Amino acid sequence: MFCTLKFDYKKATQALNFFAIKCGGKIDKMKALKLIFFADRYHIRKYSSTITNDEYFAMERGPVASGVKDIAEKSGFLGEEEIEYSDKFIRPHGNFNIRSISAVEESVFSESELEALEFSFAAFGEEGPFIISDITHKYPEWKKHENSLLTSACSRMLINYNDFFEDPEEGLEKCYELSEEEKNDRLDEFKEINILESFWR
Repeated sequence: MFCTLKFDYKKATQALNFFAIKCGGKIDKMKALKLIFFADRYHIRKYSSTITNDEYFAMERGPVASGVKDIAEKSGFLGEEEIEYSDKFIRPHGNFNIRSISAVEESVFSESELEALEFSFAAFGEEGPFIISDITHKYPEWKKHENSLLTSACSRMLINYNDFFEDPEEGLEKCYELSEEEKNDRLDEFKEINILESFWR
């Protein structure tokens, strides 16, 4: 199942801003992207939806939310609205960091989304960017594409959201514990949300 929901650039911007502030006002871009991955993983497993509604790709340094990456890098793929909004809250700081320039607009988030962001930072916020990247390589979302990334000329592979419901290897943080029945229920709910959204768009 691939996400057909509309990417939420405001939540993506504020998630980057949230983690930058948590880290003292600026954060390494790669670390921010991985923290957002873990927040999305937690939220979909517990609440059947992601925070960002973004497309995820397996890349050399782990799973990456494509739209969030564009905002973090002020990419040329951004629309005028996305640039105008994100410029009010975050700015690049050197080549590898994101700096917060305004307080988080928490009203864009639900309580459950803030819970997921807090979870991610509590679980992984102390890790350095390369360590947290290495940790993501042990999760099924990336692991399934490892051989393709290492043996082909392809630099990224689209991640299926079904893989967010699979558990990583023993001893790793699952980002919310689920029984097999609960996994199936959450996945069915996520599919229903995608179908309903496609009718409205």
